[in-house]
Amino acid sequence: MKTSIAGRGVLVTGGSRGLGRALGLALARAGARVVLVARHADELTAAVTAIGAAGGEAHAIVADVADREATHAIAGQAAAAVGAIDVLVNNASTLGPVPLRLLLDTDCEDLERALAVNLVGPFRLTKAIAGPMVLRGGGTIVNVTSDAATEAYERWGAYGASKAALEQLGRIWAAELAGTGVRLFNVDPGEMDTRMHADAIPDADRAELADPARVAARIVARVAGNDTAAGARVTIRVGLSGADAVGPAGGTAAEAAR
Repeated sequence: MKTSIAGRGVLVTGGSRGLGRALGLALARAGARVVLVARHADELTAAVTAIGAAGGEAHAIVADVADREATHAIAGQAAAAVGAIDVLVNNASTLGPVPLRLLLDTDCEDLERALAVNLVGPFRLTKAIAGPMVLRGGGTIVNVTSDAATEAYERWGAYGASKAALEQLGRIWAAELAGTGVRLFNVDPGEMDTRMHADAIPDADRAELADPARVAARIVARVAGNDTAAGARVTIRVGLSGADAVGPAGGTAAEAAR
């Protein structure tokens, strides 16, 4: 059984480019009222304009999710723009310094920044959004993660550690929110043709990378449906198989090799 997201308020962080922008467009096409958050005003404005040109509704909030002073401002501005937030997608991420570095060469401040963006920011925003969801008796929260959370790739230390922590945090959120009507799950979108991927692996063959639009469509289907359990880990590998892999709340799905 599927449920509609038409008319629902959706907040997507990291919405100016890559998967975040693709999610904004896919959600708006499904009828959602979308709010995109990102740090760079020009790119964010371009994303919102593109959604509007496609007939969708989107609003922009220029903010850094790592800034603790911005959390309640983001939540308040989003609600003022589209009403109650029924879906939150914690998508904003940072790799840390590029070219990627060994842990011995990683500054403590760079690890702190990765944790602030990839873990603490989503925690704060989830706190701000999940409370009203609980009071209303429903909502969906999606944490965008990576196979770097489950595999020990050299030079991916800051990013991988932050994403591993985000996944565990998501599972605990899901356990604590059980019975409230609020569902939280983690999504590993796989390797996509994005600027972040190019920054991380500049010599990658782009022809082998997934189109973020195709990945976004699979995630939107998960959000709109009711067949993804709270605490699940959804692994999307566009082009490798016809179905997503879904791991239970206490484990992970089989990963494709990077």
